[in-house]
Amino acid sequence: MKVLIVEDEMLLAIELESEVERAGHHVTATAMSRSQAQAAISLERPELAFVDIQLQDGPTGIDVGRDLASEGIPFVFVSGNIKKIPNDFVGALGAIEKPYTVAGMKSAIAYLSGVIDGQSDLPPPTSLVLAEDVKIIRGKHRLL
Repeated sequence: MKVLIVEDEMLLAIELESEVERAGHHVTATAMSRSQAQAAISLERPELAFVDIQLQDGPTGIDVGRDLASEGIPFVFVSGNIKKIPNDFVGALGAIEKPYTVAGMKSAIAYLSGVIDGQSDLPPPTSLVLAEDVKIIRGKHRLL
């Protein structure tokens, strides 16, 4: 699977890239700003993206999510504060909260890969907060 990483902290991007590649996938690009992400989306057409909210050019990760959603590309937010994600998750499959563990990210990548490949019977890992679950919780006026 071709994966885009949108993360402005280089060490975190390298760590995530390593996890993605260990899982047998290919990182097509790493973007540190919205404009870099837009270029990577156009040039590389990823099959999945991991998107931080706070990037070099500000809190533009939400806009990157909207860009990905408009292209029909599945994505997950990876953020230190997932409460900043809008209620509709702007089309994200879910979110992974920083700091995450290697095992947690590995489980999330395996789950996301399976879901994208059409497997519907996979149990979601605890490291991944699914957008649908958050919508239900927020609908009951309880925030994460």
